[in-house]
Amino acid sequence: MSSQVLPLSDRARLLDELRARIVSRKETVSAVLPFGIDALDSRLAQGGIEGAGLHEVAAASSTLGDDAAATLFVAGVAARFAVASGAQLAWALTRFDLYAPGLEQAGLPPAKLLYLQGKDDVMALALAEDCLREGAFAAVVAEVKAADQTATRRLQLAAADGDTPMLLLRRWKRMGRDPLELPSAACTRWRIGCAPSVPLQHPGVGRGCWSVEIARQRGGNPFSLTLEACDDTGRLALPAAAPDRAAVAVGAAARAA
Repeated sequence: MSSQVLPLSDRARLLDELRARIVSRKETVSAVLPFGIDALDSRLAQGGIEGAGLHEVAAASSTLGDDAAATLFVAGVAARFAVASGAQLAWALTRFDLYAPGLEQAGLPPAKLLYLQGKDDVMALALAEDCLREGAFAAVVAEVKAADQTATRRLQLAAADGDTPMLLLRRWKRMGRDPLELPSAACTRWRIGCAPSVPLQHPGVGRGCWSVEIARQRGGNPFSLTLEACDDTGRLALPAAAPDRAAVAVGAAARAA
């Protein structure tokens, strides 16, 4: 039985096609969602939120204001992933206390959300992991008070396997205990808190502002910025009065300065 040998030109064309498929696959798996703010993206090691990784977000304090800011920050990031992919989001929790109109103001309408309620943190994390491995969601969100390093490693591996971003909202367990104090396998760890709004030239309430801090990131340094809160498309912005404000070093970087 004779075998047919492809001409050199055909073999070269097939190799080019295979290379293009491999490059395309790598770009898909490592897709990054930038914030569109140079002062923020330029300080993130990946230039934005890595689309196949675990990212942790915690409120800067246990106050309701900071807790709401952290929740809306997560909602805004998730909303932008949903727009980019056209798919729904999965949000795992143990107590249904989300305010739907507030999420919609951050760009996350009810039609885009699938809520998954577990009896405890362990079940909520398991639900999130299953959704990640399914690979059918634009992003997966889970809000818990406790997640050890083993749990975060499982979420990171599941996010990579399912090519899906995982946003873990770490709730304050009790006063004085930072939710980010324990080790984690997360690619980035964020602290979000309320900040004073930029004064207006006329009476009224300006757009809310947040302190956005990267407490840890792989391949990059910690830093902090003051940014305007999410608009109805989930996008942050630099305060108009300080477009060139420099990032403030935090953590080890601040101590070394």
